Amino acid sequence: MGRVVVLGSINVDLVATADRLPLPGETVAGTGFSVLHGGKGANQAVAASRAGASVVLRGAVGGDAFADAAVDALVADGIDVLAVDRVGGPTGVAVITVDAAGENTIVVVAGANALADGRGVQWRPGDVASAVLEVPLSVVRQFFAEARAGGATTVLNAAPVTDGAAELLSLVDLLCVNETELAALGNVSPDALVVTLGSAGVLVVAGGVETRVPAHSVDVVDTVGAGDATCGYLVAGLASGLDLVEAVRWANAAGAMTVRAVGARTSPTAVEVEEFMVDR
Repeated sequence: MGRVVVLGSINVDLVATADRLPLPGETVAGTGFSVLHGGKGANQAVAASRAGASVVLRGAVGGDAFADAAVDALVADGIDVLAVDRVGGPTGVAVITVDAAGENTIVVVAGANALADGRGVQWRPGDVASAVLEVPLSVVRQFFAEARAGGATTVLNAAPVTDGAAELLSLVDLLCVNETELAALGNVSPDALVVTLGSAGVLVVAGGVETRVPAHSVDVVDTVGAGDATCGYLVAGLASGLDLVEAVRWANAAGAMTVRAVGARTSPTAVEVEEFMVDR
């Protein structure tokens, strides 16, 4: 079983709930507020660890009061954080609003994530290198180049899509995105593609063959973090030796379970996912 090495963001999530999302210039009454741990990189690392993978996280936190709590939470989930740098300035922050139907808006302030560094991993065949785009593209590019040279499989979750993101695809073995992100990337043809489609399930394209994995019917409370749970479980499945479609089936179930609770760190454990799939 290979390791999962994640390069990505570490954030603190400031989450406000309301009956509906405000329109531009509008103020609405909130129904609740929470300070939670987040960041797409950290969320996916947590999901992969709960799936049973050995996980290393590459990223950065700031010098503020949020930093220690963010790192301690990762350690509690069994993640190797020795390569998480502590830099000056603020830890990354996401300001999130969630409505009664579970839809959300998110504003992300990069903070320390802009100084993340993915260099120097001692790669070995069987490892999976996973990255998100809440850290600089140049850092992701070097991370993937070193990973491929070391025999690792590279997986890009192109979220959020930024200018120049499509240029990374020559270094990517598997692209994992939602419909909006895929459209923003333009006319791309990665070696393998996983597209999350919400209530329509997941589309897998590999070797010229398309496979549809149906969605699970669940009560939606909060969609924040569902994509991160899916991607985290996906890379954990690949690192454990599952083929792509079976890894997606496993990841699809984990993503569905995540939307039943508030927060970006609600990924289930592998045992919980297996029990969920048996009942379906």
